[in-house]
Amino acid sequence: MTDPRMAPSIFTRGAVDLGALAQRSAAQQRAAQPAPGGPGAPSSSSSEFVIDVTDATFQDEVLQRSLTTPVIIDFWAEWCQPCKQLSPVLERLAAEADGAWVLAKVDVDANPRLAQSFRIQSIPLVYAIVGGQPVDAFNGVIPEPQLRQWLDAVLKAGGVEMAQPEDPRLEAADDALAEGDFDAAEQAYKKILAESPADTVAEAGLAQVGLLRRTAGADPAKALAAAAAAPDDVEAQLLAADVELLTGEADVAYQRLIDVVRRTAGDDREKARLHLIQLFTIAGPDDPAVAKARRALASALF
Repeated sequence: MTDPRMAPSIFTRGAVDLGALAQRSAAQQRAAQPAPGGPGAPSSSSSEFVIDVTDATFQDEVLQRSLTTPVIIDFWAEWCQPCKQLSPVLERLAAEADGAWVLAKVDVDANPRLAQSFRIQSIPLVYAIVGGQPVDAFNGVIPEPQLRQWLDAVLKAGGVEMAQPEDPRLEAADDALAEGDFDAAEQAYKKILAESPADTVAEAGLAQVGLLRRTAGADPAKALAAAAAAPDDVEAQLLAADVELLTGEADVAYQRLIDVVRRTAGDDREKARLHLIQLFTIAGPDDPAVAKARRALASALF
């Protein structure tokens, strides 16, 4: 299992054999019920809507629970830095959802059988389980607006198998992005836009390719520290905004670039404005944070 950098992707894949997992989990529960505070007990970070799941508790906590409430599984490990970026966002959204769905956290090092059953090759990996079956998944860290859209789609699935994308061109582009082939994804999205200039999904995909390229190999903490140390360094501010969007702080990212627009002029101002517009494209025009930031940008410009 590799220690992935920031290389997020959303994908829909074939079904995992949850029947075998259920049988194994039930057998383990019968063999050994965890004592309070023992290996199967929730951690101190667990809450009503955020639970720790093990090989032994998977049957009850995930499969059975998903028959009435969607369960989002967060596969993570202590050594995984991108996991530490994504998990807090998932936990916050689970609390915000107030029971509409439950977040199940699985430590892949402590639960190798689950990791093997889900064929995990890199983390963070997030699965949606609805009605006892996996309906969708994504790998890596994605911006919070895109994460919210994904969760909304999961909730709308309502236990019904998710429909295949209507446009096979988008499916091919999304697959390339999921596999980390940015060149192929970029070409595919550009081809769609050449044929359908108003395709907002392709626009968002192309903008996401740019975001992932710019942040590839970046250390989030160092990028933010560099921006704080050099407020007049426009390039440092752009990278910091990218990192903030990628780690779920869209409002902070937008405000950072709006502030750059306010205090700069000429080419630097235009560069910051265009960069901000590209970040808006990733979230989509219907995102409330984008609407608010667009108003603030207009005020900064005029």
